[in-house]
Amino acid sequence: MNAKRDILLLDGDCGLCNRLAIFLDKRLGKGKDIAYRTILSQEGQELIATFPQKQQDADSVYLLRNGKSYIRSAAGIRCLLYMKWYYRMWFPILWIIPFPLRDIGYRIIAKYRHKIFKKPETCLFRID
Repeated sequence: MNAKRDILLLDGDCGLCNRLAIFLDKRLGKGKDIAYRTILSQEGQELIATFPQKQQDADSVYLLRNGKSYIRSAAGIRCLLYMKWYYRMWFPILWIIPFPLRDIGYRIIAKYRHKIFKKPETCLFRID
């Protein structure tokens, strides 16, 4: 794997995460590249072990971007930066929402994601 490549770590058993990876991958901006891995994969666990302790203990989506790790809403919103301009323009708008409110929204969605989105039969982003 390219050490300089950014990585999005997602739940491999989550229909929402699977759909997010597919949605994002089809709308990547020109010259943008990101790898997708499952949180429970060996590579995912090795990466998470290098993150700050507070992040290691989070049950969350993780984004490793330019060597820095992000979790929850900070990771999700930064995914917009990989997309075509008409998606990327939403980044500053969503970023001005106060962090605690963004994370409350993230936690609500995370709590109910398995009830709303059917578990994928096959995880499509285990290998990039």
